[in-house]
This record gives sequence, C-alpha cells and structure tokens, in this order.
Amino acid sequence: MLLFSPQRSIAQTSPPAAPGNKAIGTIKNINGTTISLVPDSGPEVTVTVQAETRFLRVAPGQKDLKSATPIQAQDLQVGDRILVAGRPSEDNASLLASTVVIMTRSELEAQHQREMEDWQKRGVDGLATAVDPAAGTVTISVHSKPVIIHVSKTTVIRRYPPDSIKFDDAKPGPLQEIHPGDQVRARGDRSADGSELTADEIVSGSFRNIAGTVNSVDASSSTLTVHDLISKKNLTVKVTADSQLRHLPPEMAQRLAMRLKRAGGGTAAGASAAPENANSAQGNHPTGAPGMAGPGGGAGGRRFGGPPDLQQMLNRMPAVSLNDLHKGDAVVVLSTEGTAGVGTTITLLTGVEPILEAAPNASGASILTPWSLSAPSGDAGGP
Repeated sequence: MLLFSPQRSIAQTSPPAAPGNKAIGTIKNINGTTISLVPDSGPEVTVTVQAETRFLRVAPGQKDLKSATPIQAQDLQVGDRILVAGRPSEDNASLLASTVVIMTRSELEAQHQREMEDWQKRGVDGLATAVDPAAGTVTISVHSKPVIIHVSKTTVIRRYPPDSIKFDDAKPGPLQEIHPGDQVRARGDRSADGSELTADEIVSGSFRNIAGTVNSVDASSSTLTVHDLISKKNLTVKVTADSQLRHLPPEMAQRLAMRLKRAGGGTAAGASAAPENANSAQGNHPTGAPGMAGPGGGAGGRRFGGPPDLQQMLNRMPAVSLNDLHKGDAVVVLSTEGTAGVGTTITLLTGVEPILEAAPNASGASILTPWSLSAPSGDAGGP
C-alpha cells in the first residue's frame, strides 16, 4: 500500500525512449519468442521477438542508450521493465520487436532501496505554514519548529490529485500549488542546524482529517459516513484496497489520551495547531513502493530524537474491515480531499474513544500530527 511515499514505484520507472512504435511495461510471461507485457496503461501487449531483434540493458536512471549493454533474449526475466520498439504484426495481434531496452528487476529493486534510504537520511516532512513563490521557498512545521525548504530550477515538484493516495498519480506542478496547511515532504541537503533544506524533490498534498463517530456504513459501495466532531457535519469517505484500517489497542489509546490531556485538550504534546485539512499522509509507500520510517527513522516505531512513528505502530496493530464498523463507533480518519465531497480513506483508526473523550475539540490533524504517516514500513510491503 502506498500512502505518502515520495519515490517512483518500480512499475513506473521507464527505460530511455527508442524510435518507432513502442510499448512500455513489465514482463508478465515469456514463452519462447513471445513476451506478455503489462503496460503502464491499457490492455496487455503481446511482443514477438524476431531473429534480428536487438536487446539492450540500461541501468535505472540512465537517460539515453549511449552506455547500453547488449544482452541476449534468454537474459530477460519475468518482472523486468522493458521498452519495446517495433511495428505491429500484419494481424495487429502483436508488436514485432526491433529493439528491446531492458531495466532488470534486480537493479530496479536495488535502486528503489537506495532511494528509500536516501529519503530517510535526507528527507523532511511537515505541514506547510508559508509559501513564497517569488523567493522559491516553502516553510513547513516539523515538531513545532520551522524548516525553510529552498527550491531551484532543478527541483522536482509533484502534487497529489484530490482523489488519489498513490505516489505514481502525483503530477508535476509549480510551487504555487502548495498552500499553508498542506502536507509537504522534501528530500535534499540540510543546513548544519537543520533549519533549512535545499530540495532535490518535493511532494505535497492536501488531506482531510476527521475525528468523530460512524453514522452509517454502506458495504456495497465501500463507503462510510462519519459525523465530524469539529464541523458537526456528516462526511463521506470511500474505502479501497489501498486504505489502511486498524484498531488501536486500549493501552495505546489511553497513552495518547493522556498526551492530549497534558497538552490542554486541544493539540497533542509537541504539536502545533494545524488546519482541519492538514496532516501527514502517505505511503506507500506504498501500491508498489517500499515504505520508510521517515527522516531519521529508527527501529521499533520511533524516530531518533523524535516522537514515535505512528505509521510503524499501525503496521503492527490488528486490521479491521468495513464490516467491523458500526453506527456510533468512534474513529479517526485521514483521507484525500476527494471529488464531489467523497474522499478516499488513507488511514482509519478505531478504538479511539479515550482520545476523543480526552480532547473532544481536537481535530484528526491535532491527534495525528506528532507522528509520521508517510508510508508503511518495509515489512508491511509497499514502496
């Protein structure tokens, strides 16, 4: 499952382009001279290898074919990422390959692991508090401390659409699309004191946070309606295969409730007040991309020098299904903004009655902000 995972999934990493009719995707099956290819979009493609077909292997991240290495057809394996250039067969049933450019699955997985580790070492995430497009900066709050992120012409900036929780759906966009209250995650070089970061990559999104009680559940449409304690409105969210539904054990719920009480009942200890639509979100990780603990992530669900990482804790909590939810159940929901008023659930927690009793005026953001919800951990699967 990919929640807020800032790296491309293996399935979306493409070899450099080759001329002619082409298809890009992942090898599903190899049967003699026939390759079954699962493309990034559209139906499965049948590729026919010819005697004159040329096979070239390139490393992930390579931009052209100058350093490509010739290989043999028998070197291809299921799971490899390929770009096929050629022409349609006379019956249009297959693509007759003239050139096949390969990124091996093993090399892609190794690159993916390196990227994950780099996000852990050089990444930072928090809520946007100010955006200055003219100066090329966005300021985020990380554990109540401001961090200024500097953007250059080479910085890759992506934005989640309102109805998706997959990193692969994040689209390139300008800095102006980021607004105060948005969740922002950036990777780059930090200053010595950690107060500034020169970004290589930025990914942002706006998410809804709901703390309230279940009003109704519709299993046929995989949706539920929650009565939000802050807005006093009934909000509808849908649950998908990528949604994470977990039950909070009573002892943990009590500890979080005590934390909120010490903070005065409004925001959790160590967290600044946040807009209702703002909070950490993920990852993938995840839907294909491996997860991470977040910047400075440590084992055991805790960041080095920081608060616990709730996402790692969530991965070890009992899972629940939509059928386990009933009218009146207390829940905290993190979702996309969605379209037509219906968001997609990223994370839903049950067993939160002690928390809502301790802080009846706290939004989902103030309850969840002290933890990273950036992506599922590696042992949970995903990016």
